[in-house]
Amino acid sequence: MSFDTRAGTRGGKVPAGRFVRAFNKLAERWLRLRGGRVMGFSALVLTTTGAKTGAERTTPVGYFPDEDGSWLIVASANGAAGNPGWYYNIGAHPDKVRAEVDGRAVTVVPQQLHGPEREAAWKQITAASSRFAQYQEKTDRELPIIRLTPQY
Repeated sequence: MSFDTRAGTRGGKVPAGRFVRAFNKLAERWLRLRGGRVMGFSALVLTTTGAKTGAERTTPVGYFPDEDGSWLIVASANGAAGNPGWYYNIGAHPDKVRAEVDGRAVTVVPQQLHGPEREAAWKQITAASSRFAQYQEKTDRELPIIRLTPQY
């Protein structure tokens, strides 16, 4: 399992600030109560353990269902030069990752996709949402794709 995608040298701006934190908290509550979609995406609440702090972190993340019942997520960060914090958290503590989908929380096994497996997933994702192709155009890093396999 390799979570080693380096930051790029150019990219879009990552939304930040009080408004974004408030929106994320509201989205998390919504997803926990009702599940469903946020900003046009099927979304889940991702829970990770901080790479540096060891503190539990949650964030709403858009996902795409994979054929085997797992979920694909993209560490896009709006096409920023750097990967989102949750990407590094997963890499540091892959055994402490949970996803809340449609009102149920499950422990998941994260796997970063590479090579042909990543390319097939990327085609599936960009066919479902052209927004991700636009994120990729903003940055010179390859956007990591993570498969979250539920552990029931």
